[in-house]
Amino acid sequence: MKHLSKIIQISMLAFLLMLTSCNDDDDGGGEMMTDPTIAEIAATTPEFSSLYAALLKAGLAATLDSPGTYTVFAPTNTAFDNFLDANGIATIDDVPTDVLTNLLLNHVLSSEVTSSQITTGYTNSLATGPDDNNLSLFLDTTSGVEINGVASVANGGADVMASNGVVHVVDAVIPTPSVVDHALANDNFSTLVSALTRPSFGSTYTDLLSGTDASPFTVFAPTNEAFDNLLMALGANSLDDIDDETLQEVLNYHVIAGSNVTAGSLTDGQMATTFQGEDLTFDLSDGAKITDASDAQANIIATDVQCNNGIIHAVDKVLIPQTVWDAINPTIAGFVAMNEDYSSLLAAVQKAGLVDALNADDADLTVFAPNNAAFEAFLSANGFASLDDVPVDVVTQILLNHVISGVALSGDLSTMYANTLATNEDGDNLSIYINTDSGVSLNGVSEVTAADIEVRNGVIHAVDAVIGLPTIVTFATADPNFTSLVGALTADGQPDFVGILSGTTNAPFTVFAPVNSAFEALASVPSGDDLTAVLQHHVIIENNIRSEDLSDGASVATLEGDSITVTLPGTGDNIADLTDGSGNSGIGVIAVDVQATNGVIHAINAVLLPDTTN
Repeated sequence: MKHLSKIIQISMLAFLLMLTSCNDDDDGGGEMMTDPTIAEIAATTPEFSSLYAALLKAGLAATLDSPGTYTVFAPTNTAFDNFLDANGIATIDDVPTDVLTNLLLNHVLSSEVTSSQITTGYTNSLATGPDDNNLSLFLDTTSGVEINGVASVANGGADVMASNGVVHVVDAVIPTPSVVDHALANDNFSTLVSALTRPSFGSTYTDLLSGTDASPFTVFAPTNEAFDNLLMALGANSLDDIDDETLQEVLNYHVIAGSNVTAGSLTDGQMATTFQGEDLTFDLSDGAKITDASDAQANIIATDVQCNNGIIHAVDKVLIPQTVWDAINPTIAGFVAMNEDYSSLLAAVQKAGLVDALNADDADLTVFAPNNAAFEAFLSANGFASLDDVPVDVVTQILLNHVISGVALSGDLSTMYANTLATNEDGDNLSIYINTDSGVSLNGVSEVTAADIEVRNGVIHAVDAVIGLPTIVTFATADPNFTSLVGALTADGQPDFVGILSGTTNAPFTVFAPVNSAFEALASVPSGDDLTAVLQHHVIIENNIRSEDLSDGASVATLEGDSITVTLPGTGDNIADLTDGSGNSGIGVIAVDVQATNGVIHAINAVLLPDTTN
């Protein structure tokens, strides 16, 4: 190829000398000559005689002789000879003109790209395919420059500069690519190729996706990582562990026949029937996603790889049809492992050592699952560069704060408190506040975005935010029954109650929290120091007093100084009755044991008033 490079250089020099001589004859001057055009390089280089003959037949020589900014991957005569032999064609003259034209245009880019500007990825040639879309070329710079996995830029053959672009000499003709050609060219699809070419399938898929019967095809191509996640979820070592019938169902579910669906033609909520027979649903509300039978979403991570018989879009998850989903029926851990959008959750589960717990067949758990974006926002908000920076015990408790024992489908959820598997220092399970007034909200910070993903050992509800470990303030602000209390705590002139009850100084706290109707029953809400004393009379410091710790006649001192006395059992529907510092009795405890990390809340139906005479 170095010999070829010298031939090109000599040919160009001879061409320039010829032009210079002509100019000297014309006007006696010696003006500087520009580079020859791409067509002139092809015409004057012996090793491009086949290329130039093809350009003339296709009527493209004039195009590449005109001003422009083209990049041409130029096959040598040997490359053309090999191409013709491989396709059983005697000479270029035997190639139909329209076929030859598109073949040549598949070697041409519309912009000038030198070798230093080439990066691994897809670009469009001037050739066209279905719906007159430009065909894609896959350029791979892993070792030199390879095009579509079939041609390489020759050593010393790059950057032959022309006045209207640049030429790169290549060692093979680049045929217009089929779906199979593009899958073979990109190493990120090597597992997919292995699936399509399983020996027991013979040439079924390669023939189908290389041909035109039932074309054009739209193929959603899972990456190698997507297949790795699926195999991990299934506990499989390789594709060999998946039977033929299942694998065929899965592969067929990634193909839409008879339609060249570009990314720009997708619409939100659109459904498409696959070659397997079941539908896929597209969600464009937050990037381009596909929902399969598992109700999990795959991200479309690369679009519009245009082939001569269809189009490819890369996805980060293997799409699962209902027939296979019913047979697989993965565990919670398996489902998370199958979905790239939960890769951060999977990493957290692995770090916390919770894989086995979420993989147990008899777990019967409800999991609120944050996606990658939720984890990224949580880490950023809390000053962590990555998950690696979060202590293991903290990660463990945060994850357990997303898990409820028992299977709770969306229809089972109501506005209520439930217990998660996270615990405080005493081992008491933390509470979670579920509000179903508008959708499903958790602790006022996270919303369910996809409900009722049923798996073998429980149910998953996708959420849009990580549910941090709750404090007293978390529940007070999340529960609308405490709106008046929050208003009092944050009133002008009050101490930083929010900071105090969110922290750990003097914790744990026991808070008897009046509901809104309790404040409404007051003749007037106190202010200033009087309000401070009233609020402090509802707080017990350095003690996490749960309902089981209460006893009849017990008296406990509050932060304000006066004591509260407990009467058990309570009257009517009250769980317990309280007597406040000023002697008011019959104050009802109506809800108990809302457990936070730094204390516990019990709701009461009247405001506790301290003794104002002492």
